[in-house]
Amino acid sequence: MEKKYLKWYNKIGYGSGDVAGNCVYALLTAFMMIYLTDTVGLNMGIVSTLIAVSKIFDGVSDFFFGRMIDKTKTKMGKARPWMLWPYIGCAICLVACFAIPMSWGDIAQYIFFFIAYTLLNAVFFTANNIAYASLIALITKNTTERVQLGSFRYVFAFATKIFIEAITIFAVTWLGGGAMGWRNIAIIYAIIGLIVNTISVFSVKELPDEDESTPEEIEPKERLTFLKSFKLLLKNKYYLIICATYILTQIYASLIGMGTYYSKYILGDEGVFSSLSLAINITMVVALLVLPLVIKKMGGMYKINLLGYIVATVGRVGVMVAGYMGSIPLMLVFTAVSTLGIAPLQGDMNALIASCSEYTTLTTGHRIDGMMFSCSSLGIKIGGAFGTAICGWLLDATGFVENVAQNAATTGMLNFLYLWAPIIICGVVFLLISFLKVEKANKRLKEVSINN
Repeated sequence: MEKKYLKWYNKIGYGSGDVAGNCVYALLTAFMMIYLTDTVGLNMGIVSTLIAVSKIFDGVSDFFFGRMIDKTKTKMGKARPWMLWPYIGCAICLVACFAIPMSWGDIAQYIFFFIAYTLLNAVFFTANNIAYASLIALITKNTTERVQLGSFRYVFAFATKIFIEAITIFAVTWLGGGAMGWRNIAIIYAIIGLIVNTISVFSVKELPDEDESTPEEIEPKERLTFLKSFKLLLKNKYYLIICATYILTQIYASLIGMGTYYSKYILGDEGVFSSLSLAINITMVVALLVLPLVIKKMGGMYKINLLGYIVATVGRVGVMVAGYMGSIPLMLVFTAVSTLGIAPLQGDMNALIASCSEYTTLTTGHRIDGMMFSCSSLGIKIGGAFGTAICGWLLDATGFVENVAQNAATTGMLNFLYLWAPIIICGVVFLLISFLKVEKANKRLKEVSINN
């Protein structure tokens, strides 16, 4: 029987950290673009380009902060300081992204947005998010507890998404509407995130050095440089698979985020987006609550993840058919079905990354948890931001104009982005995770080590 490291309140405390993360991420994914185009009046194509350019800085910073976490040694541990302090910057920059001065000219507004968005994503959110994800490997060695932590994390994440996506549009109106309403709601979310992030940091403790290794691990004598650590990542085929999968799941989230435009310009009711979000997030929370038990019963994560993405693909096909039928009730039902299939991978993703990190340790003797968990931040930002940018480019190319009835080309593009593209993403993710047999590989390596 595996040693247990955590109490129930440690798991809840850790999971609550994603409330803070989604005060940033959920707000950006669901509402940033529509705020910039429909409230500030910025051009969708230019904004999308600025987001894409910002990702150049993100691509470097992910691995930089991952390496910094691996090198950090403080009384708080490796990751917790990087989770705590950068969130202050997250809070400030989040407000800045939704407080673009309306009296400024277009060029000044674009520059203001680019600086605030880049600092938020490439610096502060990167440091905070990689540290938060890395904690799964640093506070427990128990696989079951890691899955539980992932489930608790995403329960809080999607509960926060439910809250933010359901009330934000109405809250903006209640808080004054227009630019003032968006600024005020961003301030509220920033304060909530700052408080909850601090609580989460101090709810767990990292394992002392003597508990961070296992008998199978080899203590490396060679000092790791950034380049050597990066090469270790590229040599881990499971890391490459999980990284690609993470990016695709975040592109998927961006496509679903286009529901704000789909609801407003195709269904003719902006409020439908809240209902679609509820169908996703409520289903996700319920599924994640039972996920640890299901994984234990099925003997691991591999089978449930594969089965889940078959269900997810079928569900999105149902959403597509219902969309063309114009049946909102059926869209809600099939959205829930698809979410039920996506839930397992969402819940155990970080446990899989921890297993990928363990694979590197077992095969090379080096621990690079911070670098390994950079794929979570990399996936969130590259997948999420490039997904948003690509959607913006495509809509702009078809002649999108805010707050008016759209032409046939734009309508067709919205149908493709919200109805067809998610089906394609689900199919590709299924193919990728069919090769993600890292649990089996680790078990085999440990057996060989014991026999030797």
